Amino acid sequence: MKIGAHVGTSGGTDKAIDRALELGAETIQIFSGAPQAWRRKNYAPSEVEAYRKRVAETGIEPAFIHGLYLVNLATENPDLLAKSYDALTAEMNAAHLIGAKGVIFHLGSHKGAGYEARFAQLVEYVRKVVDATPADTWLILENSAGMGGAIGSKFQELGRIIRESGSDRVHVCIDTQHAFAAGYDVKTRPGLDAVMEEFDREVGLDRLAAVHANDSKCPLAGGLDRHQNIGDGYIGLDGFANILSHAAFADVPFLLEVPGYGDAGPDKPNVETLKGIRAEAGRRP
Repeated sequence: MKIGAHVGTSGGTDKAIDRALELGAETIQIFSGAPQAWRRKNYAPSEVEAYRKRVAETGIEPAFIHGLYLVNLATENPDLLAKSYDALTAEMNAAHLIGAKGVIFHLGSHKGAGYEARFAQLVEYVRKVVDATPADTWLILENSAGMGGAIGSKFQELGRIIRESGSDRVHVCIDTQHAFAAGYDVKTRPGLDAVMEEFDREVGLDRLAAVHANDSKCPLAGGLDRHQNIGDGYIGLDGFANILSHAAFADVPFLLEVPGYGDAGPDKPNVETLKGIRAEAGRRP
């Protein structure tokens, strides 16, 4: 179990490794461009080489790319759908270049049309992205908190898309805050046991690629996407002790996406808090 964080890449992708070192992160997540803009980064060979060299020197891996926030594979707008497909394929190719595991992304919102109305399109475009990208790169669906008609707040929704896609390259990232807000009790041991039994049944534990480790400003089943620093939210330190000690997560990378104590994103205190919980749980990186 490695503990890491989302880190910035300004000044070059290799600088993400330097920032990870400053935080004490053992694994990272990055953007391949501005998260609110369609344009994605074109990696120069020299930048790829510099990044891979720093990874080899530090052992900070695996890396994940987080997809831009504009993507919506459930939209009825053909222009938005085309842009979403192009952006995801570009990010999958970027992940391949730098040796990242894959791209974690939000499937988008049905905008009131309903999951069933958009299901066939979701499957079609997941297949299209996988078929158009390198075979060593994962397409990683993230669960949602369910606000605004967001797809994937229930594991059953994600599992159906994965099964119909027919690809072993489609995986899932569980965001602890999103799961909690969607009604999954990850805080207590009986609750988490039931949650992970459902995940294994509907998705499969072998499809679990990563965890977004975020406490919650939103109470259980509150339905809002609101991240909080570890221990300061409704999940709490006891909740994360429960999560990190659960067998389902023994070999899964944990990536912080918390606001940080300076409101500048994941920071060293949050990394150290998770590492302390990991040590108490008897886990090793």
